[in-house]
Amino acid sequence: MAAQISRFGPLWIVLTALVLSIAGTPRGNAAEDEIQDITGKYHFLTADDTLALLEEEGVLKGYIDVYQGEDESDAILSYNILQGSRKKDHVEFRTNEIHRKYYRFSGKVERGSGHEDSDADYLRLVGDLEIVTVRGDKGEQSVQRMHVLFKSFGKSEDEEN
Repeated sequence: MAAQISRFGPLWIVLTALVLSIAGTPRGNAAEDEIQDITGKYHFLTADDTLALLEEEGVLKGYIDVYQGEDESDAILSYNILQGSRKKDHVEFRTNEIHRKYYRFSGKVERGSGHEDSDADYLRLVGDLEIVTVRGDKGEQSVQRMHVLFKSFGKSEDEEN
């Protein structure tokens, strides 16, 4: 028996080392998992609303198109992003004010269920949205807060819009 163990000894050492090295290897490369750019279009509050972002060196620009009801004089209100930033996975932006209302978002970007950047839901913005309404001449603010998930458009959706 001792002769059999010593005969397989080097093989056990190699197999043990191999198993330990595989077990210690991370499942993904952190550089591959890091999201390089969040430029693109995202679904906003309703199916017809759009959030469009352009990221340039951590600064976010873009707009939010919000469709109005049939009773409104404007079919779409386009809120421009006045201030926006991204630091690693943290995203923040604030829009201009239209009809005494503007939007603020603070959250993070993460991978969605899409496998390629042309897939729908490849990226997600997850966080807190504030819809701020300015009331009266004194500038009093009413803030509606909600936790949101904005999914990126797929290539086919982007071509339709």
